Amino acid sequence: MEISVNTLMQESGVSFGTSGARGLVTAMTDRVCYIYTRAFIQHCEATYPSEHCIAIAGDLRPSTGRILASLVAAATDAHWKVTYCGRIPSPAIALYGITHKLPTIMVTGSHIPDDRNGIKFNHPQGEISKKDETGIRSQNVAVDESLFNAQGLLKTPVQIPAEETSAANDYENRYIDFFGSQALSGFTLGVYQHSAVGRDMLVHVLESLGAYVKPLGRSEKFIPVDTEAIRPEDSQLAREWAAQGYDAILSTDGDSDRPLLADDEGEWFRGDVLGILAAQALKISRVATPVSCNTALEKCESFNKTCRTRIGSPFVIEAMESLCEKGKSVAGYEANGGFLLETDIELNGKVLKALPTRDALLPMIAVLAEARELRRNVADLLRRLPKRFTASDRIKNFPTEKSKAKVEWIQQNGNAEKLFASIAGKLVSTNNTDGFRMIFDSDEIIHLRPSGNAPELRCYVEADSSERAEALKKATLTLMESWK
Repeated sequence: MEISVNTLMQESGVSFGTSGARGLVTAMTDRVCYIYTRAFIQHCEATYPSEHCIAIAGDLRPSTGRILASLVAAATDAHWKVTYCGRIPSPAIALYGITHKLPTIMVTGSHIPDDRNGIKFNHPQGEISKKDETGIRSQNVAVDESLFNAQGLLKTPVQIPAEETSAANDYENRYIDFFGSQALSGFTLGVYQHSAVGRDMLVHVLESLGAYVKPLGRSEKFIPVDTEAIRPEDSQLAREWAAQGYDAILSTDGDSDRPLLADDEGEWFRGDVLGILAAQALKISRVATPVSCNTALEKCESFNKTCRTRIGSPFVIEAMESLCEKGKSVAGYEANGGFLLETDIELNGKVLKALPTRDALLPMIAVLAEARELRRNVADLLRRLPKRFTASDRIKNFPTEKSKAKVEWIQQNGNAEKLFASIAGKLVSTNNTDGFRMIFDSDEIIHLRPSGNAPELRCYVEADSSERAEALKKATLTLMESWK
């Protein structure tokens, strides 16, 4: 039987985009994961000549092992060799693929609850692009239905190959070698481990850089830590731990490609602010980031050139590529804190190779290393930036077509001015890069964006104080709720 990826999406309910395939664990049967993997392999065969080898890894969700086995079955049936790199961070498996010039797959649902999971694809140069997404969607896959039972599970158990540890080791050594064994000496750091796949790796790297490290909050049950929407209980934990005398607290999301860094008072940094500080610490020349991120990027005047993009790592990667020029270092970051290094960089006579995919370790270590070098704490680095504060939230169960229509209506006939004058003042400019972004004479910003992968209307705001940003967000959300 032959099935197209588009048909598979409709039948299974497991959607596919540039972050890969994601869905409920019950819907991500072995058959569904098998077909997605075969489609990716077929696309690679047509687009990225290789030795027909693929590397795979996964996070710590309960369903990840089963899905990894279905990937092995798919690759083996396609006559591809499989290298299993273990339960390691997403950037670690991406680095392994880039180094060895082969495609890779990460089984992860990132920060979403463990009743869901996902499959993230990387080509031999890094993350798949929108063009790759189109290529994978266009595939038709021949499937031997006798491999699966009525529930879509493999009838015959599949053995996952023995673990290849070099992927994890190379990722760790990347930062140990670049920053050096004394980069964090004198610091006492807490690592909020929860269920992040890179939890032990993070402890080992920080210790190897000279810090005293205390693991905190380890959990054998999966915890959906979202670096863009930090749970109140995680904020409370950080404050309680900080009171014990830590210089900083570090963590990541489930697949350890998004960072969380808190200062000595337990205040978590927003990802877009951490991105600016990391780019400064690494002496980056040019920066790409989504339009929704903090405008302190431009206001701090630290960078030769900046580029604002649509929201999503494929757009950041595309913009980074456009910024490349001989002698110029280029990086990008997202609001979730994931930091992407487009070019090799050199500091203190050492070279760090490019890794153009979301990474959690680099931004946290870079900021801590600079603080240590300046004999300051991380909160001092934050105080150097212009006082711009962002906040974001979303209205759930807001049908996509309805939210798109409403945002389009706001842009017409002066409706934006009428709706938001009492909330933020006089409208002075707008931006349609991704959704509708409004800038007011108060220098406050309201950005509305229908979600591209969920029935939600998203709201991003920016102001000169955190209190004002929260008030602006609440006022906008109240108005949005009345539109449903």
